[in-house]
Amino acid sequence: MLTVIATIFIPLTFIAGVYGMNFQHMPELGWSWAYPWGFWGLMASVTLAMVAYIKHRHWL
Repeated sequence: MLTVIATIFIPLTFIAGVYGMNFQHMPELGWSWAYPWGFWGLMASVTLAMVAYIKHRHWL
């Protein structure tokens, strides 16, 4: 169970780390909805994809 939880949260930690860095030349910086749709949408889609894959493999 701990492995399943880690498998879901490790990609999310990586995405949060990339978005937490101070870049000057990211395409999302000029978009008005970049944070709510880009970041949270990416996080939600990765989470749902990982949970669907884990349920498909009957690990959960």
